[in-house]
Amino acid sequence: MILDAPLHDHDCVLANILAAHFLFSADPSRAPFHFQAAKSRLAQATPYERAVFEAINSLVSENRDDDVAIESHAKLLNDYPKDLVSLKRAQVLCFYMGRPDLSLDLVHQVLPKNEQEDYIYGMLAFPLLELGRMADAEKAARKGYEKNKQDCWAQHAVCHVLQYECRFKEAVEFMEGCSSSWNSCSSFMLTHNWWHVALCYLEGHASMEEVLGVYDHQIWKELERDDAASPEVYLNALGLLLRVHVRNTLDIFEDRLKALADRVKDEANWHVEWHLDLLISWALAKTGELSKAEDLLKGLKSRISSMNKKKQQRMRRGMLLAEALYEYGRGNNKQALEVLGPDFDANDCKMIGASDEQLDVFNEVWYDMLLSTGQATKAIEVIEKRIKKREGVPFMWRLLERGYAMTGSQEAEVASEKARALEAAYFV
Repeated sequence: MILDAPLHDHDCVLANILAAHFLFSADPSRAPFHFQAAKSRLAQATPYERAVFEAINSLVSENRDDDVAIESHAKLLNDYPKDLVSLKRAQVLCFYMGRPDLSLDLVHQVLPKNEQEDYIYGMLAFPLLELGRMADAEKAARKGYEKNKQDCWAQHAVCHVLQYECRFKEAVEFMEGCSSSWNSCSSFMLTHNWWHVALCYLEGHASMEEVLGVYDHQIWKELERDDAASPEVYLNALGLLLRVHVRNTLDIFEDRLKALADRVKDEANWHVEWHLDLLISWALAKTGELSKAEDLLKGLKSRISSMNKKKQQRMRRGMLLAEALYEYGRGNNKQALEVLGPDFDANDCKMIGASDEQLDVFNEVWYDMLLSTGQATKAIEVIEKRIKKREGVPFMWRLLERGYAMTGSQEAEVASEKARALEAAYFV
């Protein structure tokens, strides 16, 4: 464990700065001790240790500038291209900046020195996914998987591609075949991989019992582990339940949303992840915990007010989405739609720390809002555009059918027939 290293060598700069970086998010009160321990011994540090210290310092400084932090990591990786831990740290930052292009640049920077390394190919695949380069992403992910079949990040990237291409049954079989290797994963990675499995069942119109089984026996069950990171589990659980809700099948899950809302109203789970906060705002509103939801939104606004101007501007869309999800949870579709505006696209909200696949549910929510407020013509326009990109999802055809039916168009029957064919195509 990363916190063990300073116990064995309390003078080690590298051990202390890595422990400090871990603790700044895991247990902030303990981080300064290790940060100061590393800083006080810089004179005795190796050049590599000093470079890592500077890179991490740029991440945890009070007035952090994300662009400066990326530059610092790029310099570190230029000098030490075999440092894949620092590459991963930089990629995580790019993810929260919504900049897969920068993430890909960093991988390409070090790839020539790491072509024989297992994990580099999963790290290459993910930004390719986020940039929509599916063929390149699958090639990289498959290469990583062939090199190391235990690499859950490469497995995850393969699943992304299969899922995007509506190869739902193939994705489920692939991931279930890999699942025995996930026991050593973090709570997030384990439940996120199972979230993908559940989502493939859901999008491929499998029995809802299949989706419910994954939720109960793979995602929620993770909370039974003594070392489970509960917020990481809640993120994937809520992401799945919102998808189920949009499909108007939440009743099958009975009181599970209420049980989850009872957990996430504990403020200890707030402000861990922007993405999680947004999902919590919906869940609390949906289950009638309005004052708690409003407190959460106030906390988000306070967080934004403490950011530098550049970051405030970047997070504005995330704040609007949080407010819209609160109104949506309350059933106020008209107000929610006014908050999001007529040109909403969830892919513009990457800064909340979510992949395209995770963001997609917010587009589904927007389509539902449009249809529920009678804006069928606009809904048809955006849904048709979406179907052109990914035409194998039955639910999208059902939404299109709903829109056509509202306008009295005979195209409703065409959409219905397409939906029925796809609903029988994957898991029957």
